[in-house]
Amino acid sequence: MRLVIVGAGFAGMYAALSAARLRDLQGVSSEKLEIALVSPEPTLVVRPRLYEPKPETLTAPLLDVLKAIDVVYVQGSVETIDTKARAIQIANKGKQTSLSYDRLVVATGSKLFRPNIPGLAEHGFSVDSLDDAIALDKHLHGLAKRPAINGRDTVVVAGGGFTGIEAATEMPARLREIFGKNSKTRVIIVDRNKAIAPDMGTSSRPVIEKALQKLGVETRLGAGVASLDASGVTLSTGEHIETETVIWAAGIRAAPLTEQIPAERDNSGRLLVDRDLRVPGVQGVFATGDAARAACDDNGTFALMSCQHATRMGAFAGNNAAAELLGVATKPYHQEGYVTCLDLGEAGALFTTGWDRSVKWVDDVAKKTKQEINTIWIYPPKADRAAALASADPERVTDVTGFL
Repeated sequence: MRLVIVGAGFAGMYAALSAARLRDLQGVSSEKLEIALVSPEPTLVVRPRLYEPKPETLTAPLLDVLKAIDVVYVQGSVETIDTKARAIQIANKGKQTSLSYDRLVVATGSKLFRPNIPGLAEHGFSVDSLDDAIALDKHLHGLAKRPAINGRDTVVVAGGGFTGIEAATEMPARLREIFGKNSKTRVIIVDRNKAIAPDMGTSSRPVIEKALQKLGVETRLGAGVASLDASGVTLSTGEHIETETVIWAAGIRAAPLTEQIPAERDNSGRLLVDRDLRVPGVQGVFATGDAARAACDDNGTFALMSCQHATRMGAFAGNNAAAELLGVATKPYHQEGYVTCLDLGEAGALFTTGWDRSVKWVDDVAKKTKQEINTIWIYPPKADRAAALASADPERVTDVTGFL
């Protein structure tokens, strides 16, 4: 029997760990149940940190931990999924190979949505992927060699949500490091909504607004990006802002590979799944993380496209896919607890609890928590078999009750 997991992000990593854990608990050998993880590289990109400087350092190796738990790593990009034949086609260095499966876990994550705005593809940057973040970082350092005119020291962030705020609030310190502490830099957030951080709730917004004011980050609310060119960005209001750096941070969609699964999807391209994270109507296929729209509870709450949900969803998906093959009971996914921790650069951070995002901590206490999450919690376990398998209990992964 073979269980194949597509994707080595947070959901894919925990799907592999959890499936291997259940296999071990059932006393089944890797020869009887092979678990294979397919991805272009055997590394976890620490995507929630890509707004930080030195993005090239924000990866974690997976090969040793996969070996420790007897998970086969298959290098390559999955190009096609044939759910009738139960096989995938993998491309790697110009070669095509086929891999059959008895159960498939789709953990392909998400990608930034880039609308067809004139000039965005040519002049826009992002912090969505490792390559994107590295390109932005190189661009910012390259600006130091240019004269401080024509908006060189101005950065426009399109999107006032979670990613946009973290990118914008980190930017003043990054620019001072590059241009010098006495440089006169500008950072501007542009968002079509009439309020900053529309999804963060009314109790959080004053904290965020205070942080932006402290850092000197400007906002243009109720305005969208109409076009970009070499001279800067033009807003829907008609305002033109001279800048050489526009960071697009306005929305994500499930990775396109989900479109090959003959099943229903939501407006974000996520596959609709049942409580066990199966894709209804498609035999042998599970979806998880940003690739799946899953109910967190019985109250109509659905998982967000976030690391916090992806890790726990991955653990349930891997466990349940293995459970079906091993003939044991599955575990319905649930995730009642929810927290957010928003980095606010040199202005600290914001920690909230619950779906209403009630403010619990701000400033240094929240910042310390954010740093712990970013540098410890979201990294892979050590390449020790017992410790790695123990870390993947679906009922304990990303249990936030310790914060509450």
